[in-house]
Amino acid sequence: MTPTTMKAIRLHAFGGPRALRYEEAPVPVPAPGEVLVRVRAAGLNPPDWYVREGMPGVPDAFKPSFDLPLIPGTDVSGVVAAVADDVRTFAPGDEVMGLLRFPDPMQSGAYAEYVTAPAGDLALKPAGVDHVHAAALPMSGLTAWQYLIDVGHDRPSPFQEARHRPVRLDDTTTVLVNGAGGGVGHLALQLAAWKGARTIAVASGAHERFLRELGADAYIDYTRERPEDVVRDVDVVLDAVGGPTSRRFLPALKRGGSLFPVYVGEFDEEENARFGVTVTGTQVRANGAQLAELAALVDAGTVRVAVDSVHPLTQARAAHERAAEGHLQGKIVLTVD
Repeated sequence: MTPTTMKAIRLHAFGGPRALRYEEAPVPVPAPGEVLVRVRAAGLNPPDWYVREGMPGVPDAFKPSFDLPLIPGTDVSGVVAAVADDVRTFAPGDEVMGLLRFPDPMQSGAYAEYVTAPAGDLALKPAGVDHVHAAALPMSGLTAWQYLIDVGHDRPSPFQEARHRPVRLDDTTTVLVNGAGGGVGHLALQLAAWKGARTIAVASGAHERFLRELGADAYIDYTRERPEDVVRDVDVVLDAVGGPTSRRFLPALKRGGSLFPVYVGEFDEEENARFGVTVTGTQVRANGAQLAELAALVDAGTVRVAVDSVHPLTQARAAHERAAEGHLQGKIVLTVD
């Protein structure tokens, strides 16, 4: 029988990692179309610490409202504990993984012993993939997939009117991934290689061996040289760092090329036109069917999910402190006993 209370990390006020509290909370009840998941692992993502801090710097027009206290987390791997009466796709005992509800809301309660999830956001966890690596995949993997392979939805980015269109990748295309050592970057690099593209990884020198093992054809250590100074005629730049400096990659692209900043940047349409390039982005959305395709690639060994560090749920503060240090190699994951 499912208990009525559970342990969870809750946020009662915005702030630094110390704002995260490990405490008792009620076990959620699945609504129609939902399942209750006994969490085994939860992946950390940038929206977790943006929300924890109250999303400073985000204009009020784009800032979602949050009801406190809230339980952070959107990436989960676990075991189905119960299903709503109308759910036929999963049954108690199934091992599942998912990006839950994102981006509406931006936090869905994954830092807990139990969480509810829309059935459509979940995929079966392959038996050959453990819960830690399954929890590290959803948001980062779906971001890479929706930027490079298939958007899978028609929702425009809240930061740009232009619709995002992935570029067809094959052995005639070259893809540069900036921030290739991180969660999105190392998965995007592998998806581009899976499609046959020539890949250029940009990261610090500490990640070179790791990224070459993942299939990077060329490597640029940004601490020694600027990629925009040494690269030309690239078909696609996926900038997993993004932000105000993303436009620096425009000269690296061939005419007709595409720059995909994962985090909103500052661009000038006239400048983009002068270079003859397209700059678009999208906002990752939960998608169980796409996640199942990604999980199959991981299960087959085609894509490898890297884990930077693992922390028990009780040490969520330490996990967020590790995230603040930066220079991650893969993902940070919380485990739940």
